Amino acid sequence: MSKGKVRLAWFAFVAWFLACLGLAVSAQAQEKKIKIGVVYDLTGPFAGGGSKLQYDGAKIMLDYFIKQGGVEGYKIEPIFADAQSKPDVAINEAVRLIEQEKVDMVMGFYSSAQCVPAAAKIETLKKFMWITTCISSAVLENRHLHYVFRPQVSGNLYGVAATDMIAEYSKSKLGKDPKDLRVAIVHEDGAYGVDVGKGDEAGSKKHGFKVVLNEGYSITAPDLSALVTKLKRAKPDVIFHTGYNPDITLLLRQAREQGLKVGAIVGQGAGYSVYDKLKEGLGADSNYLFTIDPISIWLTNTKTLDPKLPPIIKMVGEEFDKMEPGASRSAHIGMAASNIYVFFTQVLPVAIKKYGGIDGEALRKAALDVDLPEGGTMLGFGVKFAPETDPMAGQNMRAFPVVTQYVDGKSVVVWPKSQQQAEPVLPLPAGTTYSYK
Repeated sequence: MSKGKVRLAWFAFVAWFLACLGLAVSAQAQEKKIKIGVVYDLTGPFAGGGSKLQYDGAKIMLDYFIKQGGVEGYKIEPIFADAQSKPDVAINEAVRLIEQEKVDMVMGFYSSAQCVPAAAKIETLKKFMWITTCISSAVLENRHLHYVFRPQVSGNLYGVAATDMIAEYSKSKLGKDPKDLRVAIVHEDGAYGVDVGKGDEAGSKKHGFKVVLNEGYSITAPDLSALVTKLKRAKPDVIFHTGYNPDITLLLRQAREQGLKVGAIVGQGAGYSVYDKLKEGLGADSNYLFTIDPISIWLTNTKTLDPKLPPIIKMVGEEFDKMEPGASRSAHIGMAASNIYVFFTQVLPVAIKKYGGIDGEALRKAALDVDLPEGGTMLGFGVKFAPETDPMAGQNMRAFPVVTQYVDGKSVVVWPKSQQQAEPVLPLPAGTTYSYK
């Protein structure tokens, strides 16, 4: 073979080798991924109380980023688990995801009763936990957790919102000074209900309401008629109720059967934010009920939001309509979608680029860097996490809920006034089932 041919053959070999090397490097780069354990309740009472809708919102957002090709060169691999509406299962599934599936982090979690022990366990395993949903203050308060972050609203603010709204309209709509207003606080007895109930109690004390009943119950109770009897004897003007479902349906059906009359029933998140279930179980009696949660992303004032967000909100709605044709766009869907969007746009890229990877420490540092002003999320609020030295370490201190009322099948934001679309309908209109008029 001539020297020229040898030289050409050599160049061809080098070119081939470099091409192969490039493909190998490219393949290696493509193999970078973040494995994410996603835990919601797909069965049991929490599923119908809102957890399945949270799962839908989470899946829509995870699928969106998967279709985008991932984040900063990392592909996204979610591994879903069903907590079955049981705290022990939630803990076991989280451990399984970390130890057997080798996930890099976990996210989701609907029930506060699950979040409290799950957060402690995940912390000991030094994995990052991104809580999209459960609201109890007990999840974070005075625990100074290192790897646990919650962009969601804290439960103590639910009771504040409920009582502030009622105090504002007590005189003008209910005809009583706040100090003369009789209120009852009833709640499921898990971490979620207890926390919101404490907020109701504190808010009632602040405004001088007369608390005529304050009682918890088990969500698995087969009969709540004794509680209804106590409510009838107490004669409240307003009932603040925290529950999931079917316990909400059970309580209000038995209240109808026993002829309970009241000025307003203020539901506070969870099952009250699933209008389709309320209407299915209560029919026309679901009209004029209230719920408290972060605002539905489809009700936020788009003019106040970061311009990047309205197209994402539109996408989430369209994808949900494909998943559940004819179903209402519950606030739960947007909660999960928005909180997960924050993770993928504000936390993960910073962990990779600034802190060198996706381990718990890099994700923790990136989360503490997040500094979004009001309007920076699809839920309308901003994001800034309390540092580890704070009693509420890991809590988004810029999150806030709104009060929504169902009026003739539509969700209307009635509180706070900065977000208000209309004033609340108070008291319950004459002729409605629970109205004392």
